[in-house]
Amino acid sequence: MANRHLQRSIAMQSLFEWDFNDGNKDAILAIVDKNIRDLAVGIDETDLILTLVEGVIKNQKDIDELIKQCAPDWPLDQITAVDRNILRVGIFELLFGDYEKVPPKVAINEAIELAKTFGGPNSAKFINGVLGTIYRELGEPLKNDGKKKIKEKK
Repeated sequence: MANRHLQRSIAMQSLFEWDFNDGNKDAILAIVDKNIRDLAVGIDETDLILTLVEGVIKNQKDIDELIKQCAPDWPLDQITAVDRNILRVGIFELLFGDYEKVPPKVAINEAIELAKTFGGPNSAKFINGVLGTIYRELGEPLKNDGKKKIKEKK
């Protein structure tokens, strides 16, 4: 498993544990520390884990509001805790991430892969639908970047 993918996985699992235990903001750093010790064996860098977790916590209200808007048929408390936290990580990367490091389509794909690994049978499709809606609402940033680079080389 690639280093950044593993870090996203640990961030999502930490947020899941935090969310499952009533979202006590004081407990999140202890949860992250424990999960880094237990799950990040063999990786040196764990900065992405903290960036994702702290970013989601800091922007949770706005992220959750966006989930409600983009999945109106699914009240937030009826979305499984796994799917809810995969969405939170994916939305954080879409809205607040560094597009040079993680282009929007990569953030969406990473969230879908987390859903395939940790979610239920329909999780990947649900995650893709919600994040795809948000991506379109953002104006599909970087959509044509690859085409521009090809044209520029010719």
